[in-house]
Amino acid sequence: MTFSKTVSLPVSPDEAFALVTQPERLRRWTAVTARVDLRAGGDYRWTVTPGNVVAGTVREIEPGRRIVLEWAWDDMPGAEDVDSAVIITVEPTDGGSLVTLVHEGLTPEQEIGHAEGWNHFLGRLEMAAAKGDAGPDEWAFAPERMNEIVAAEASLAVLQGVLRQVVSTDREKPTPCSDFTVHQLVEHLLDTLLSLGTMAGAELTRPQGTTLEDTVSTLASDVIEAWRRRGLDGMAMSPFGEAPAPVLAGIVSIELLLHAWDFAQATGATLTVSDAVVEYVAGSAAQVIPGARGRAFADEVVADAGSDALTRLAAYSGRTPLAA
Repeated sequence: MTFSKTVSLPVSPDEAFALVTQPERLRRWTAVTARVDLRAGGDYRWTVTPGNVVAGTVREIEPGRRIVLEWAWDDMPGAEDVDSAVIITVEPTDGGSLVTLVHEGLTPEQEIGHAEGWNHFLGRLEMAAAKGDAGPDEWAFAPERMNEIVAAEASLAVLQGVLRQVVSTDREKPTPCSDFTVHQLVEHLLDTLLSLGTMAGAELTRPQGTTLEDTVSTLASDVIEAWRRRGLDGMAMSPFGEAPAPVLAGIVSIELLLHAWDFAQATGATLTVSDAVVEYVAGSAAQVIPGARGRAFADEVVADAGSDALTRLAAYSGRTPLAA
């Protein structure tokens, strides 16, 4: 069976092709993380929503016009036998572009689920083309299957939404982390992510992103992928000695989610997160923060009555809202 749909975008063919192939653009409508080796025979890997990863090979590519992707889900329940191909074609029109997506090789049952998914994401592609960003994806809001890695992907999606609102004039603004301005907190977060990648057994370097969101997202994606490869079994090494792998992997989501709150506090950016994600990350935080007070975290403070779940988690970590 084959799914096919064409959408009209108010952007040039080059911009339309970038939207369907470039990681920084893909993250604005269809992926939390994306890695693409944009050549025939190159590999790609997208976290479409937290916990749902598609990966494969670029089978064919005509730059600016057409790409063919081998399409296979990684550990998605019910999709184990999906091994198909996605063909995306871009054509110029007056005032914009037509993008046609064809998904071949599906069974009738698979076509139903994939049609629902593609209709959802192609609608978001239209919004991203019109507005520059499709905004938070409700499908990524509260993942059904949560573990430390999925929670990290969900927390990254929250942080991405905040960082896209940060502008150059925010650079020197204070943050709830009293030692850091916005710029200094970004540097701190990047250093922390490198350390968390090392705990997963990866040797990572700082990427040179096109934007602040791109730089942080690319490195965070590499860290999360490293933990996916390593897995959550057994013990892992940290700068403070050996610890259970789930505890160390859980620090990724703690850092991403709390710093999303920090940046939103500092800049006034809108932050969108579900209580389900905060609750899971709070469980990880309860295993990490008490032993790190006086080093990475201050003493717990009392949150104001009526505070949301993330502000209460921030208070547990020793943070006070800037407005206070």
